[in-house]
Amino acid sequence: MGANELSASLWRERNLFEILEYKLEVEHLLLTAGNSKWIGRVTDEIDDVVGALRKLNLIRDLEIERLGEEWEIDGRASLREIVEAAPDAVWADIFAAHLGALLELAERIRTLRDTNSHLLRSAIRSTQETISSLDATLSTYDSRGHSGFQPAGAQLLDKDI
Repeated sequence: MGANELSASLWRERNLFEILEYKLEVEHLLLTAGNSKWIGRVTDEIDDVVGALRKLNLIRDLEIERLGEEWEIDGRASLREIVEAAPDAVWADIFAAHLGALLELAERIRTLRDTNSHLLRSAIRSTQETISSLDATLSTYDSRGHSGFQPAGAQLLDKDI
């Protein structure tokens, strides 16, 4: 039965969204702590989860097509349309619960993503300002191999930025 397969797929999708939320939370904690050592790794892990979600979306789309044939609805129906077209209250409740959970997860993920993006932009801007404040004039090498670089004097850099 197509409804069973679709429901199982939606459970897998919910699980991946929870993993994504966790990874974004880890990224958020690293950013707020100023610990940039693991940002690259957690970003790669986030990309892996997003890739797995994309693959699962393809599978889910195929399952919706099969369910559409069984329930005589559009094979590209949204989850909301599937809830409305469910032949009995049990399936309507099951798919409504999936829809509610996915919407809630999506909102939490969106909030974390936006917050993390803001923190990353702030860190980049701070780094650019620090680099530009060094006031060093960079130039290319001349015919004798000298760069013409004149150090501006001693500079202190905060390595934690």
